Amino acid sequence: MKKGIILSASTGAGHNKAAKAIKDALAERSIDAQIVDSLRFTNKAIDLIISRGYEKSALYTPNAYGKVYRIYDDFKIMTSAEKKVNIFFAYMVKRLKKLIDDKKPSFIVGTHPFPLMAVSKLKEKGEIDIPIISVLTDYTTHSTWIQSHVDKYIVGDEFVKCIMTEEGVASEKIFPYGIPIEKAFMRNNSTDIRTSLNLNDKFTILMMGGSFGAGNVKKALKELLQSDSDFQIVVVAGKNLALKDKLEKITAASEKRKDIRILGFTDKVSELMSCSDVLITKPGGLTTTEALAAGIPLVIPYYIPGQEEENLTFLLNNGLCVRTSEKCSLKMIVDFLIQNPERLQRIRENIKLVHKSDSAKNIAKLIENSL
Repeated sequence: MKKGIILSASTGAGHNKAAKAIKDALAERSIDAQIVDSLRFTNKAIDLIISRGYEKSALYTPNAYGKVYRIYDDFKIMTSAEKKVNIFFAYMVKRLKKLIDDKKPSFIVGTHPFPLMAVSKLKEKGEIDIPIISVLTDYTTHSTWIQSHVDKYIVGDEFVKCIMTEEGVASEKIFPYGIPIEKAFMRNNSTDIRTSLNLNDKFTILMMGGSFGAGNVKKALKELLQSDSDFQIVVVAGKNLALKDKLEKITAASEKRKDIRILGFTDKVSELMSCSDVLITKPGGLTTTEALAAGIPLVIPYYIPGQEEENLTFLLNNGLCVRTSEKCSLKMIVDFLIQNPERLQRIRENIKLVHKSDSAKNIAKLIENSL
């Protein structure tokens, strides 16, 4: 059996979700792929600092995270000597070389840029000679993704391919197959989820803040509670139990009684999207892709500066979302969309033009043909 390694990382849930989707699609072609959390594999302490640091900065200091993101987007201006003295990077190269020597994979796929930097360095030095495929998990690029010895890039859309070619990547290396999501995501039953949550047959708003509840979800809920429109709200707080508790208190204290369901972490996001009319969320790469797959219009009142800000640009440029602003409050936008359903339908039509339905399947086929 042909076999490979998929290098991921737990900085947010998206990289691992994409890796799992690719692994499943490869298995259907009798190709075995092992998913390796590259940061944890390299050094558990460093993994804790980077992964937990991303989570905490996204929750509490998003603007600082955005500045760091911009600084590292200029990583290409660092000299080779500066890269060599990066102890963590050098250690990752060493650890991944041992992994490759032990597993002897036929190919490597990366859903996070850090390990791709390391394996590209190994290929540059002539220490490995197998295909390296980079799978970008946002609707933009960053200089850390672009490495001289990556053979193929999978991007979320033709729009992103244009960005990459502007960055100097050869067009024939870039495949706009879309960001991969698991097949199970689309196996949903909206009737079951409606019944289990006791939802009514009315305009339904789904609100999320990512896997760890980032974004100002509390403020968004308070705004919606000021509306006189007739709708129901399902809020997913993710793994953020403190946020869930605060949302429940806000709901209980509200003078305007709305139909509200507050959930913690759930694996029923697909079902929730399929029975909702609009999704209020931050524009993470996988959340955005799942929304496009479900055909649900997005309203964006918050985002983490950096890649999510650029995902928002992609959504706006393609007519896939509505964004709040100083003069366009969340309450006003939701009221407007309820009163003008044709605007939501226009967004749904735009989604049909952009959504890629067979991303993981096409990536698996490309990998097979590369061997």
